[in-house]
Amino acid sequence: MKLATWNVNSLKVRLPQVLAWAEKHRPDVLCLQETKLEDANFPLREIADAGYLALCSGQKTYNGVAVLSRIEGLECATAIPDHEDVQKRVIAATVDGVRVICAYVPNGENVESEKYQYKLKWLAAFRGWLAAELARYPRLAVLGDFNVAPEARDVYDPAAWEGQVLFSRPEREAFESLIALGLKDAFRLFEQPERSFTWWDYRVNAFRRKLGLRIDHILLSDALASQCTSCTIDTEPRRNERPSDHAPVVAELNLN
Repeated sequence: MKLATWNVNSLKVRLPQVLAWAEKHRPDVLCLQETKLEDANFPLREIADAGYLALCSGQKTYNGVAVLSRIEGLECATAIPDHEDVQKRVIAATVDGVRVICAYVPNGENVESEKYQYKLKWLAAFRGWLAAELARYPRLAVLGDFNVAPEARDVYDPAAWEGQVLFSRPEREAFESLIALGLKDAFRLFEQPERSFTWWDYRVNAFRRKLGLRIDHILLSDALASQCTSCTIDTEPRRNERPSDHAPVVAELNLN
């Protein structure tokens, strides 16, 4: 099974890129974030023509998540239980025996803002949900834009970013608490090139200068981590005309 995640930063704008990438790489499951589309406007026909079934949870202009899969996703969930939130940030489905959770974690804006406190509270609620999901589904994969760089090697300039949103200690501790549930960061299961990032600011020519952060992740339960054969970042789509500011992350599993 090939799992992929990609923050597309507007599916309306980047649908042709997504379809072309899916045709080339043929993931079994593709999780999308920042679709920025209400469900009524989701391109179900185009997705179906590409060989995928889609589950989506979206809103106009902001946020929005989707799971595209080659076989039907079951037991769909579109919210964190007992967590009131109008923002569309999670969607889950069971695909071929694997529980897949697609998440778009809040950005947080800056560490002094109310949005930062919202982010920390959201992550706490998310952790509680993942604990419950992991108890129900031993084969659990959590994919998405976490808006957290877990370690210094995930940031192009750790000293400059220390204490800033995306790399503050409380955010990193929240990420570590997800791992502590019994999840593995799939990317770190393997030797990886230095300066491996998934997001680059549109400004200051950041991509060409390799000024990025690794904030998009695939977390796997122990049962899946033991069957993971690779996890890579595909930076090629970041070279597209009008690209997303994020790159896809892909994990391959040898399920038995």
